[in-house]
Amino acid sequence: MDMEIPYGDGKLALSIEKDRLLGVFRPNSVDAGEPARILAEALAAPENSPPLRQFSEGAESVLFLVNDATRPTPTAEVLDALEEVYGGPEPEFLVATGIHRAPTEAELEKIFGRHLERFRGRIHAHDARREDECVLLGKSRNGTEMRVNRRVLDADRIVVISSVEPHYFAGYTGGRKSFLPGVAAYSTIEQNHRLALSPDAQAMRLEGNPVHEDMVDAMATITKPVFAINTVLDGQHRLVGASAGHIHQSLEKAAKIADGVFAVDVPRRAEVVVAVVGAPADIDLYQSQKGIDNGKLALADGGVLILVSACRDGIGERAFVDMLASADSPEQVLEKIKSGYKLGWHKAGKMAEVFCRASVWAVTGIEPEELERMFIKAWQPSELQRAVEQALEKTGPSSQAIVLLDASLAVPRPRS
Repeated sequence: MDMEIPYGDGKLALSIEKDRLLGVFRPNSVDAGEPARILAEALAAPENSPPLRQFSEGAESVLFLVNDATRPTPTAEVLDALEEVYGGPEPEFLVATGIHRAPTEAELEKIFGRHLERFRGRIHAHDARREDECVLLGKSRNGTEMRVNRRVLDADRIVVISSVEPHYFAGYTGGRKSFLPGVAAYSTIEQNHRLALSPDAQAMRLEGNPVHEDMVDAMATITKPVFAINTVLDGQHRLVGASAGHIHQSLEKAAKIADGVFAVDVPRRAEVVVAVVGAPADIDLYQSQKGIDNGKLALADGGVLILVSACRDGIGERAFVDMLASADSPEQVLEKIKSGYKLGWHKAGKMAEVFCRASVWAVTGIEPEELERMFIKAWQPSELQRAVEQALEKTGPSSQAIVLLDASLAVPRPRS
């Protein structure tokens, strides 16, 4: 079967014999509907909350928390919809970067669209490393010290614009993640993310997920009124659903919509999985790793997972790379992490768990030496065909491959 694999701004050719291909899988196709109508209906019937106009009327100041460019959130479309229903003063905006870098000018244009010039002087980017700009509000029951950007305290009311999709250890993005990690201090994020080492911290799971439950618990320290707008997009980044109102209840409703989009049935675990990560998660390896974590769910023990991602900005946050490179084996990585945790090591741990049961290769522009330091075999984009052929040869004459598109989002569920 001949196919074209998305890579950066282009395509890579790939051909797999029919009897060696178990299938090509992607997020499920659902009716997209009309975005303005979807948003209007969500805003008209918020979950356990007054409508936005009533929520915002009489406020002296309102702070909007918006996602950065690593999420496909349709912020500009939401702002379009709010023009008719927002009743507060001109808002301030805080880009909830977590530990990511501040958005570039091109990324701000993508986030805000036609609204950028109107709000330009009111847009700020969170910097988690500036702990002096964060304020301690209290602790979660797990001991996570909830330090958040001072602008959250300065605002009279807060509006969150986010998107809900599977997250490999928080269960889902959206809602409470706009605060933690979105506008939290580095130390706060580190304390919460250490819980990602738990086997219960996994995609599409909220109940019993210690990361999610700690985020929810920490949110109890936020005493300002919050109105959340959670959107759901499909694999083509089309708006397919939305919910609004209470930050937790609107997330739960959106997560049910997301389940129907991103939970992908596959016949069985395959010996070879080609995990293709597209924009915006292909910005760097830090984000693209989600494709490895989702791809592993469709991978047989002893198999080969091939990550395909442009990693346009290279590695990204380096803590996980440095941890992997400091060890002689994946097993040693896991032992080191047990002795102490630093932010980013959860990602090294999740990757090491995969390396212990399978081989991971990567088709990307990152320097081969960099990848090999972390137990990943490197291939150039032009070598995708050869990489897949070698993986099938390595795993035996009866082995088969799964091609998983939008692997940072699609969560495989093997039927056997």
